[in-house]
Amino acid sequence: MKTIIKIAWRNVWRNKLRSLTVIFSMVLGLWSGLFAVSMMLGLNEQRMDSAINSYLSHIQVHHPSFTENLDLEHTVVDYDSLQKFLKKQEGIKYFSSRTIVSAMASTAHGSAGVRLIGINPDAEKNITNVHQSMVKGSYFNSIKSKPAIIGEKLAEKLKLDVKKKIYLTFVDKDGNQQRLKLKVEGFFKTASSLFDRTNIYMKQKDLQKVLNNSAAIHELGIICEDLATVNNMTALINNKSSENKAESWGQIAPELGFAQEMMGSIIYIFMGIILIALSFGIINTMLMAVLERKKELGMLMSVGLNKRKVFLMVVLETIFISLVAAPLGIILSYLFISYFGTHGIDLSAVSEGLEELGIGTRVYTKLSFANYISISILTLVVTFLSSLIPARRALKLNPAEAVRAL
Repeated sequence: MKTIIKIAWRNVWRNKLRSLTVIFSMVLGLWSGLFAVSMMLGLNEQRMDSAINSYLSHIQVHHPSFTENLDLEHTVVDYDSLQKFLKKQEGIKYFSSRTIVSAMASTAHGSAGVRLIGINPDAEKNITNVHQSMVKGSYFNSIKSKPAIIGEKLAEKLKLDVKKKIYLTFVDKDGNQQRLKLKVEGFFKTASSLFDRTNIYMKQKDLQKVLNNSAAIHELGIICEDLATVNNMTALINNKSSENKAESWGQIAPELGFAQEMMGSIIYIFMGIILIALSFGIINTMLMAVLERKKELGMLMSVGLNKRKVFLMVVLETIFISLVAAPLGIILSYLFISYFGTHGIDLSAVSEGLEELGIGTRVYTKLSFANYISISILTLVVTFLSSLIPARRALKLNPAEAVRAL
């Protein structure tokens, strides 16, 4: 066995150019595949984080019928009791209440349908990152009378500036049309341009005063200690407060939850396609190596080298190429992914398209240690399967005919 291993190793380097070409192609294939996968993971992670930190939260609680038509009468049932329950739960990190009105925003330059969200500015800082996304003006600390902060995209559409007035029209619970005047205190810009075009924040107490209902709570945003506990905590809240409806971020935005679930499979499908493509090069190279050494293999079989050892020798030659290429490809990938995972990749050239998808302009690559291990094993498996065809071709050689081959 030791002799077969030595012969197989030496055979790999008999034609250095051919072996190095295969090794280089495998290294390049692994690096490009892993880097592309890490970008996909980074984009998906950033899109999910952006949605959670901007508007989704980990969990939202509403009246069961509120999300159907944003009816003002459908407030959170028994909010005080629910609030006390959430404060006692160890898995809950922060929560904040919101009052939401569907309204029409207008200025002298145009109008747009918006969601008017009344918040407690201090509590909301723990739930969303809107206060960190301010690009102009301030976050509820300079204007005293009915201040509002709006998305930069909405400001551009309505041609608004800081300290300008914006008028909002909505229908109250009695069916009467109400008109509200707010003063713009600042603009925010999140990763989602759609969110920025359709949302306006104001102080909750100001909005409740307009609604003439100091208990008008339509939504509760909750942040959990750990993302892994979100589903269990959602079920716990639903059991405690059955009159309301608690939904996790994955239920509120199923496309994000589905993408997160599918990403694990996509990694292996994508890498599998690349490795299968590389396997054809490996098969072709090893078949050439077998046919070039037809006479040599015939002589070895003539002097007593059995078919099992011939088969093993060819398989080992292929695996040795993989054992050289795979670590190099993995290490190169790790270096690039680690670097861009820290510094990010600037995609500002396509910023408008990314913002429509809710993704920022700087993407950070990401790949877990488990993925590196799994893909390394997958590479060895594909290489082993690729070696079976040339090894089987070697077994079909007739020693008598092979010895006489040119």
